[in-house]
Amino acid sequence: MSQIIEVLQRYEIPDIPNIDLLEEDGEPLESNWHRLQINLLDDSVRYYWRDRQDFFAGGNMFIYYSLQQVRNRDYKGPDFFVIKGIDGSYSRNKWVAWEEEGRLPDLIVELMSPSTLDEDLGNKRKLYERTFRTPEYFCYDPDTRQLLGWRLSETSYVRIKPDQRGWLWSKELDAYIGAWEGAYHNEQGIWLRLFDKVGHLIPNAAEAESTRAESERQRAEAERQRAEAEHARAESERQRAEVAEAELALLRAQLAQLKGQ
Repeated sequence: MSQIIEVLQRYEIPDIPNIDLLEEDGEPLESNWHRLQINLLDDSVRYYWRDRQDFFAGGNMFIYYSLQQVRNRDYKGPDFFVIKGIDGSYSRNKWVAWEEEGRLPDLIVELMSPSTLDEDLGNKRKLYERTFRTPEYFCYDPDTRQLLGWRLSETSYVRIKPDQRGWLWSKELDAYIGAWEGAYHNEQGIWLRLFDKVGHLIPNAAEAESTRAESERQRAEAERQRAEAEHARAESERQRAEVAEAELALLRAQLAQLKGQ
């Protein structure tokens, strides 16, 4: 019996490491905004969790979750995803679940477009809900600025209710996800951003460095102004002393003149 099982295992389970797994399909992103938005989410999460190495954040890369998927060449690549509780000290060009102890995304964000909207809200949502069992799934439409989110219950996805700002709370990120207007890589637009519990924008590394540099510049400017004010005060004191000394010298001269008369 054990020999039969061994034969079946050899037949049904191929030598996984020898499977050629593509890292890209050559399909371009919908727009430059989509490319920048993926980078912005990735930059923000990495800075927010800059002291951690127990997560992986990826964007526009394939996720391999089953051998049947590989055989069917059914490539799946979420726009952005986060996986926690793994060794995040090194990069990956693709996510291969069976090489990662079966781990799949804890959070997925899809950036919709007219050509992907039905897939994002239909087949992909079913895949993430029923197969991946991804705890949180978010969809954002840059044309309508509609942000949708679902959280996995015991059996299915349940819509996440937005707050008065239209933001959605992510338990997986411990942060709000919401729209923000501003510039990223010198491109002005409406971007999907992360905010902390009190509503402060979570910066990316470049923004944090810019804020630090500006604070340092303001500190240096305040120090310069303080030094100039101190110098002006000392100069004023010196001038008053000179005037007082001159007046005293004049009085002494006048007194000496009176005594000589």
